[in-house]
Amino acid sequence: MVEIRIASEKDIRNLSAMLLKLLEDENSQVYRENVAKFCIPKDRVRNAFSLETLLNSRLDRGDEFFISFDGDELIGFAQLVKLDSSAAELDRIIIFPEHSRKGVDTRLMLYIIEYAKKSGIKRIIANAGEGETQARKFYEKNGFEMKAEKTVETPWGNELRLIEYELRIA
Repeated sequence: MVEIRIASEKDIRNLSAMLLKLLEDENSQVYRENVAKFCIPKDRVRNAFSLETLLNSRLDRGDEFFISFDGDELIGFAQLVKLDSSAAELDRIIIFPEHSRKGVDTRLMLYIIEYAKKSGIKRIIANAGEGETQARKFYEKNGFEMKAEKTVETPWGNELRLIEYELRIA
């Protein structure tokens, strides 16, 4: 039975360890879809998912992490970044490959939307790479509307073409 909850500090510790281990394998689907596709340097990835970075994003910025479990197994997570008192950005939502296509991503999204409503968040922003058709379909299926197409300069020096989506919450 899938359980979704707001991550505790212990959950974030476990998430960081699991992600760092998964991302060591450059042939894994997680690595290919989340790192190689965007030409992200390895040291940036290690830093982004380090325990210190994840905990600091929660403490310093007020980010919230949501995790999905099947029994004791961590199967996915999402990170919501507060932009201001009424807006947030869905920074990432990842379901580990062996658990994809089971509706976990949609259940996680519904949980986040419900959390946003209770927290006074009126809109959620999400970005997807121009070529990420699966992510784009997912956002559209969950009520997000395309707002803009943009090219951004990454901190590691590449240009990235993004599609920005927005979900208005009643």
